[in-house]
Amino acid sequence: MTTLGIIGAGQAGSTLARAAVGAGYDVVLANSRGPETLAGLVAALGPRARAASAADAAAAGDLVVVAFPYARDTLLPVAELAGKVVLDTNNYMAWRDGSFPEVDSGATTIYELRQEQLPDARVAQAFSHVQFHARSPLRVPSDALPGLVRLARPAGAPDRKALVTSSDHPDAVERVTRLYDDLGFDTVDNSPLSESWRGGPGTPMWRHAVDGQSREELVRNLRRAERVVR
Repeated sequence: MTTLGIIGAGQAGSTLARAAVGAGYDVVLANSRGPETLAGLVAALGPRARAASAADAAAAGDLVVVAFPYARDTLLPVAELAGKVVLDTNNYMAWRDGSFPEVDSGATTIYELRQEQLPDARVAQAFSHVQFHARSPLRVPSDALPGLVRLARPAGAPDRKALVTSSDHPDAVERVTRLYDDLGFDTVDNSPLSESWRGGPGTPMWRHAVDGQSREELVRNLRRAERVVR
């Protein structure tokens, strides 16, 4: 059974944990405040979930998710993440996280900075454009579900949506693809990490994040992206 380590147990991390447990994954959760603060969440998730330190979650995960914004001074369990496929759910939002001139200029992307932060891991952009909260405004009762759950469909469904991933490592793309499939989504590979800007806030594909898009629509919208440099 695959174990998903999740570092960051806010809305994104906790919602992803619920979806993963529902798909049959074991989950090890960590946050910055200590495993004891996750007792309620773990109890709600059931026997497939447990809380741990960030280092222990990294060590336990066959795949590891970092579910929080990039910052230069973030202390990550670099040694425990060495050799691992690390999924980064982050988006670059300067108003929230501060400005990174090298990203603004187009010299690099936020995911390449994360890869530099974890030089011995294999980083992949993942889950960066699906909502982890309810739809707003609500139209029908199912809109109260997080987008990650509301938009999921079984393989082969005519209305199945797709999610993007980017990585410099083909095996990381393969692992993300399997996880996406298990959670109810097709995959569009937008590798390498240097191309990940095509799926960032404000791009054509981003504008369809609320209600999702098919594989064909996602491919088309990625191609339509134009890079804005500052």
